[in-house]
Amino acid sequence: MVDDVAVHRIGEAARQSGVSPANIRYYEKEGLLPPGARGDNSYRLYSAADVHRLRFVRLCRAMDMSLDEVRTLLALDLTRKEDCHAACDTLDEHLRHVRARLAELQALEADLMALRSRCDGSDAQCHIIEALHQRVDAQSNAPIAPGPAAGKRHV
Repeated sequence: MVDDVAVHRIGEAARQSGVSPANIRYYEKEGLLPPGARGDNSYRLYSAADVHRLRFVRLCRAMDMSLDEVRTLLALDLTRKEDCHAACDTLDEHLRHVRARLAELQALEADLMALRSRCDGSDAQCHIIEALHQRVDAQSNAPIAPGPAAGKRHV
């Protein structure tokens, strides 16, 4: 069991967890970490359990999980079979997101490669910039559909 005695100030918790003090405060605000206890001097204090939780959050975020996905995983009990299914469901949904993003990135790569192939830098004008301006002009003649931006980060 991880120790629950709050002894680490925010800078030490940040150093031990690899999470910046600003992100620690943000995760507290978002409910991913309980607010740090306050010492007599009003400094936030964190326990080893808090540092472990911050490392867990950092690991999940490094896997591009959204805050909601992290929140879901943090709420699960590793000893309950039902929670194991919920963890699997959360990861399956995240895998769907990752696969969709990979497909978007592959399409972007093909588009960028086609654009790059238009110019080798030897002509009098740059055909890459020309093609980009042509795309902008084509877009200005058509209404822009509202919706999520391409390549939107999974938050």
